[in-house]
Amino acid sequence: MSPSTDYPAARHEAGAYDERQNRNLQMQLMPEALARAQYRDRVEAAEQERRALRLIAARRMQRRAERAHMRARRALAMAVMQ
Repeated sequence: MSPSTDYPAARHEAGAYDERQNRNLQMQLMPEALARAQYRDRVEAAEQERRALRLIAARRMQRRAERAHMRARRALAMAVMQ
């Protein structure tokens, strides 16, 4: 019979060792998880910035189109009045 199965204390110690190993592994993986989270945050911020820039450009084009429309209406009105 092996000592790890004969004594419950030995099995408990083995479980504690495994738990410590898992905790150590988790601690080692924390910087990677943090880096992934920070990367996702930066990607999301960049996407929000791109959406904001597209919205600004769309509004600028809309104002330009409205001004062109008003110029065309005035030109048509002037042509009709003559």
